[in-house]
Amino acid sequence: MRLLKVATCNLNQWAMDFDCNTKYIKESIAQAKQAGAVIRLGPELEVTGYGCEDHFLELDTVSHAWECLKDILLGDWTDGILCSIGMPIIKGSERYNCQVLCLNRKIIMIRPKMCLANDGNYRELRWFTAWKRKDQLEEFQIPNEIAEALGQKSVPFGYGFIQFQDTAIAAEICEELFSPIAPHAELALNGVEVFLNASGSHHQLRKLDVRLRAFIGATQTRGGVYMYSNHQGCDGGRLYYDGCACVVVNGDLVAQGSQFSLKDVEIVTAQIDLDAVASLRGSISTFQEQASCKTRVPSVAVAYNLCMPFNLKVALSIPQKIKYHSPEEEIAFGPGCWLWDYLRRSGASGFLLPLSGGADSSSVAAIVGCMCQLVAKEIANGDEQVKADAIRIGNYKDGQFPANSREFAKRIFYTVFMGSENSSDATRSRAKVLADEIGSWHLDVNIDGVVSAFLSLFQTLTGKRPRYKVDGGSNIENLSLQNIQARIRMVLAFMLASLLPWVHSKPGFYLVLGSSNVDEGLRGYLTKYDCSSADINPIGSISKQDLRAFLRWAAIHLGYSSLQDIEEAPPTAELEPIRSNYSQLDEVDMGMTYEELSVYGRLRKIFRCGPVSMFQNLCYRWGARLTPSQVAEKVKHFFKYYSINRHKMTVLTPSYHAESYSPDDNRFDLRQFLYNARWPYQFRKIDEIVSELDDNKVAVQESKDHEAMANASDGVGGMGVIAAGSGNPSVGI
Repeated sequence: MRLLKVATCNLNQWAMDFDCNTKYIKESIAQAKQAGAVIRLGPELEVTGYGCEDHFLELDTVSHAWECLKDILLGDWTDGILCSIGMPIIKGSERYNCQVLCLNRKIIMIRPKMCLANDGNYRELRWFTAWKRKDQLEEFQIPNEIAEALGQKSVPFGYGFIQFQDTAIAAEICEELFSPIAPHAELALNGVEVFLNASGSHHQLRKLDVRLRAFIGATQTRGGVYMYSNHQGCDGGRLYYDGCACVVVNGDLVAQGSQFSLKDVEIVTAQIDLDAVASLRGSISTFQEQASCKTRVPSVAVAYNLCMPFNLKVALSIPQKIKYHSPEEEIAFGPGCWLWDYLRRSGASGFLLPLSGGADSSSVAAIVGCMCQLVAKEIANGDEQVKADAIRIGNYKDGQFPANSREFAKRIFYTVFMGSENSSDATRSRAKVLADEIGSWHLDVNIDGVVSAFLSLFQTLTGKRPRYKVDGGSNIENLSLQNIQARIRMVLAFMLASLLPWVHSKPGFYLVLGSSNVDEGLRGYLTKYDCSSADINPIGSISKQDLRAFLRWAAIHLGYSSLQDIEEAPPTAELEPIRSNYSQLDEVDMGMTYEELSVYGRLRKIFRCGPVSMFQNLCYRWGARLTPSQVAEKVKHFFKYYSINRHKMTVLTPSYHAESYSPDDNRFDLRQFLYNARWPYQFRKIDEIVSELDDNKVAVQESKDHEAMANASDGVGGMGVIAAGSGNPSVGI
């Protein structure tokens, strides 16, 4: 037997915080060594943090990464353990995203990334060059200061693997696994048994299964040990990296880390028998045949043994069931962990949320409540870093610390119901009950006086006073009166966020939380610079349908039972007066349902449909209940309002990324914000298709009428159809 103990990790790195990142790298190596591992894999670009973006273009970023690597190698961290460490490296005039493989205080090999992630949230081609030379390893000259300190002038650089005396190991970096021709296939044929995948993969609802199936597929038909490491947490942007470090052997998951956690360092270990890999490969005839005529991959020989022989004191890792979270749990834990990182790293002393009693703001409140529960749980489990952060943020004195989630929420979470004459008693009551369940410090404010002051000023300036539509006003008046209320709420929220800490004798400021969902952003069903304009928004990329499912789940599993009533209430902005014959409803205002919006969003972004192809797709999807003309009207209505409201995305509150049809134009959805909202060419094409379909429908109906008449005149049942068809070409239309 060749027994090999390996360790991979989730690290909560922070972009450009080199001290923090180096500390966590060292801690992970120390924990791996303590567990007896001889291989330690860290996430992609772990020294700098993955989300540095244009900081990667600064020479300082690369030189600081080398200084941190030197600090690690000059200590005993890499003694007796192969460490794969991610960092940017400049070779010649090109900048590469690299894994640096180190052992016994020396760099053995530098492996540059060959396939760069450059879609969706990723822009690696903006900062890095993809390595294209696969025929040989080149000698890389280590920077002088580092070379002198390490006593090592150069190192092999490029695509290849490390051949130890008892096994072969290679890196496959993040996106390369998902490329059409992944390196692991060729490397396996060259005898590589252990694959090290350093990754920077963000959380997205229902995405984990895709990732795990890729690891399993990589080793199921060709054998091997696949190690995966990832960032975990918010490293400074909209993304939450969801960890899930794992080890897969011959298609079986044998070790899996957490997907959502407040821990800064998490190690996942596995004890493997490499002979199982050799045995599987030897039993696959096609593997043997292809390996016999493989393309040679360059390698670096290292006279060192990593494996240990048969030992009964060592227990082998066995296959285990994959742990998946439900989408409702993902909505609770992903944004909850993201909010915690943002709060503790921003210098803020709490959150402030305009809480309307509706589904969206209540979802945000529940997520903050979940965050408080996670903090209390980690403190109870003995996490000293979480405890220290909670004491600092909550302004605890004299050795006190959070006793439970409600008590902690009282110190760091502030909710305010900003009611007007248009607000119902039901929403006011729901906001108060939910705030009590979570434990937030709650205010109930009436904004009618401020609204009246604005209208009086306008009347003084113009001599006119706008009226609501239900009171005889125009659409312009009606919309403006709603916008005034919404924007007053934004100003009030930021005023409270900046002054309440002073009122409570606390340092810092409160972060204002937004609560518009992805569907409303897509449709533009929000006021620019209203209370959806905040510091950050944890639900800005989550659909209304998913949020409603989350509310039902949270009512039970988070213990906030009032969420059940909130979920059942019809969505309404409550910006217009309530009358006996009129009540404002979101879906009526939008002219489309939230379910329809979700479909439009997926077709527009995920399936890359313009108006015409969206219309054609929906004719198939909705054809059983809608005519082509009705589908056309719905598509035109959506694109009209998507277009005229696209400008709102330029000031959209930075939102947690959770959905692949997010309309966030700052990072993810790069489209213009000035459109011809009439879409003259595209809508004309839709009309032409509808006209053709209508003509065909008429022709088919005429054909059926002729056929019926022919059958009636022949009186011979089914034979009459054949006779009529042979003499009447219109039947075949």
